[in-house]
Amino acid sequence: MERILVVEDNKDMQFVLRNLLEHEGHRVIVAGDGERGLKEIRKDPPHLVLLDIKLPDMDGMRVLEEIRKINGNVNIIMLTAYGDIRDAVQAMKSGAYDYITKPFDNDELILTIRKALQIRHLTFEVEQLRKQLGEKSADDIVAELGGESPKIRQVIEYVNVVGPTNMSVIIHGESGTGKELIANLIHKKSKRFDKPFIAVDCGAIPDALVESELFGYERGAFTGADRQKEGKFEYAHEGTLFLDEITNLTESAQAKFLRVIQEKRLQHLGGKKDIRVDVRIIVASNISIQDAVRKGRFREDLFYRLNEFKIIVPPLRERKEDIPLLAKIFLDEARKEFGKVTKGFTPKAMGSLLAYHWPGNVRELKNTVRRSVLLTNAKDISTIHFPLDTSEIPQISEVDMKAGKVGHSLRDLVRDAADGIEKDMIIKTLDKVGGNKSKAARFLKINRVTFYAKLRKYGVM
Repeated sequence: MERILVVEDNKDMQFVLRNLLEHEGHRVIVAGDGERGLKEIRKDPPHLVLLDIKLPDMDGMRVLEEIRKINGNVNIIMLTAYGDIRDAVQAMKSGAYDYITKPFDNDELILTIRKALQIRHLTFEVEQLRKQLGEKSADDIVAELGGESPKIRQVIEYVNVVGPTNMSVIIHGESGTGKELIANLIHKKSKRFDKPFIAVDCGAIPDALVESELFGYERGAFTGADRQKEGKFEYAHEGTLFLDEITNLTESAQAKFLRVIQEKRLQHLGGKKDIRVDVRIIVASNISIQDAVRKGRFREDLFYRLNEFKIIVPPLRERKEDIPLLAKIFLDEARKEFGKVTKGFTPKAMGSLLAYHWPGNVRELKNTVRRSVLLTNAKDISTIHFPLDTSEIPQISEVDMKAGKVGHSLRDLVRDAADGIEKDMIIKTLDKVGGNKSKAARFLKINRVTFYAKLRKYGVM
């Protein structure tokens, strides 16, 4: 229930506005002059203000300026007589959302109020998203992805190529590999960088609500729809819409989704009016969308419409040379957050990080490092601080970091250490499964082609 403040001295107009707004389901507070209106704003900021431009105690323009000083996020609609339109226009230049001339049309006023409240909701969602992403710059995102390994550098190169275009992009990768970071980086590299980036987790929305969330709805479209609501497409207008776990969309939602991206227009649930939308589409999945198509779970025509450019994000176990960089980034973030003195990892601790198979990928690494920083007051993190379940993977006693050798860069040292660990894990796994290569590949959660390539690389064939 939105709280709307009406600052109006005319009793009849107060009565009309109160009844009209309460019928729409809003909570209405009435102030008969500017000073009382400002007191209400200071006491409990409303979601919206209807402000008469002519008040008995002070000019409406002055009230507008004071409101902006108290709370710059409140939308204000000016109420003005026809002859005061010039003042109303000046009010909009000073920060008012819109103005309505008296006598007004009830439907026009309600529509203007709905739009103002929708803008407020959108602003709130964008602010929440920015908080989630921490207002990361493109460089910050690249750093958090880890840019040392050839595989992740290839991903960044693809992002740089496709980012400035308007092509639809499919991002494929396991859970926790950073697919949303990649999507956000593509948006930041695009010409839409200053427009909304709206992320939707298709797997987290109940099937019955997916279409209303994506496409919006009209009042009365279904039980509980007591007002009009815009969907994610409209929120992302002129920006980027990122749909994570796209294969979770229902068949009906897939059909409507295809129609919207082809025609660049939609209709609210329960509505008849076409609404134009200009949105760049990025989707992601942790399973093969092509496999979903073959199994009849995903529309083939929608797949080909989306598949203009594809980026595969490698799992962390296939780019272990990125682990030291990522671990240091996450450690620095956690150290600042928790106010700790911890600055690094012991060689054995880093060896454990390199040896672990990371089924949760980058997300699991980040959580592991954060927890370790929280648990220790030492200068360096040791293995006792790691909550890693290593019972199901081959173990090594210690990693030879080759720290004393001359002519080896840190990158070379890490690569050599990772290769040694990987070879040792493969050999021990093969021994554990009786030499069955297919079973070993499944055990290590790696596809057979990559696994056989590694066998050849380490001479284990």
